[in-house]
This record gives sequence, structure tokens and C-alpha cells, in this order.
Amino acid sequence: MRKLEKSPVTIGRLAKASDVKVTTIRYYESIGLIDPPDRSEGGQRIYDEKAVERMRFIRHARDLGFPLEAIRELIALSRNEDRSCAEVDEIARRNAEDVKQRIKRLKSLERELNRMIKECSVDRISDCRIMEVLSNHDLCGTPH
Repeated sequence: MRKLEKSPVTIGRLAKASDVKVTTIRYYESIGLIDPPDRSEGGQRIYDEKAVERMRFIRHARDLGFPLEAIRELIALSRNEDRSCAEVDEIARRNAEDVKQRIKRLKSLERELNRMIKECSVDRISDCRIMEVLSNHDLCGTPH
């Protein structure tokens, strides 16, 4: 785990500390997931320890598959530490179900790709079954 930044950091240092690209940090700022930072006299963004923690939270949540809207909900819920975590549990359950459905779709895609590859045993693209199936969805053997 990276050490926690104790002093104000630039956007570049925030990016490095949280393993998030600078453009992504700007985007998260523009959609309100992180608070607008203070600015130096030269106009450079200056972030505090709280921003570093928030970016690490967002990055980890994204790595676990949470969509941005769910992360927004979690951040809002975190502002009241005495509140029941039932709503957080529900958000995590929704995300787990979404992941389960994505895995199901990916397995279906894998089966279809393997079927296409198996059916393609020609040497020329003009006779390639993969190209034929990609050109006509009706030729797919599995829903995806």
C-alpha cells in the first residue's frame, strides 16, 4: 500500500498516489465525485490528504466493478458515519449481481467465439467462418 500523503499535493502527485490518470481526476472533479481543490497562486490544483483518500476509495471501488453512480451513493452515505450500513450493503449486493450477470454474458461470448474459431478451418478470408458470423449476427449460435 502506498504511503498516505500528509502535505498538499499537485494533481500529478495525486495521480501517482492513487494510481489514477490525471485526466480521470479532472473528470471526477467535473462530475462532483471529488471536491474542487484549492489553487496555488499560479492556478495549479492543490489537493489535501482527504482528496488522496477519496481518490484511493474511488479507484478501489472502480476496480471492484462499482459504477460511478454507485460510488456517488457510497460517498454520500459515508458523510453520515452514524447511519446504518444497510444501504451500503444493498449497493454492494446490486454490484455483486451486476458482476454475476457480466460474467454470465462473458461466458456466453467465450462459447460463441470458440464455436466460431472451431468452425473456421479455411486458409482464405473470403471463406472465413469467423468473418461471416461477424458480418451476420443471425449466424451466432448463442445469445450475447
